[in-house]
Amino acid sequence: MDYNKVGTLLCRLRKEKGMTQKQIADKLNISDKAISKWERGLGCPDVSLLGGLSNIFEVNIEKILAGDLKPNNVQMGNLKRIKFYVCPNCGNVINNTGDAEVSCCGRKLSPLAAKPADEMHTVAVEDTEGEYYITFNHEMSKTHYISFVAYVTSDRILLVKLYPEQTASVRLPKISGASLQQKHSSILYYYCNRHGLWVYR
Repeated sequence: MDYNKVGTLLCRLRKEKGMTQKQIADKLNISDKAISKWERGLGCPDVSLLGGLSNIFEVNIEKILAGDLKPNNVQMGNLKRIKFYVCPNCGNVINNTGDAEVSCCGRKLSPLAAKPADEMHTVAVEDTEGEYYITFNHEMSKTHYISFVAYVTSDRILLVKLYPEQTASVRLPKISGASLQQKHSSILYYYCNRHGLWVYR
């Protein structure tokens, strides 16, 4: 661990929050001399204080220890680059369009890899007036079900959450300039709680 890098980052984060060394010290119930020592690279926070620093500065503990907050590469937010994450504990659904470190229930999550529809995960899209009626040939039991459906175009996303023991179908409004029948116009994703993320193009 590079004490100088950690100290420089802590000083920067403190100033970004507009706080004094004493204010940080008071929140952590320690002496402001300790904060000064860290910021000058003469020591590093005790492990027991890292959670508190993370909460105060709203920065991951790993980033504090690395002394680095490199920004992600700017990716102009085309939603067709969307990534989905699902927490294996609580089922939380998270999405983003760039690089991100995503975690839930204390676990780091990896982006799901979408697979093309197979025989077990088929989709039927009915084009009706003003909307799509989408049905899935899939059971919806308490242990095996479609958890969510996401209709993605280049500039918007419509995510519909599904639950066990309901019908395996959704109605989605048509979006101007996008069509599920036109290739590359929009994408339909759907997530099976057992077999992962699937895509219909």
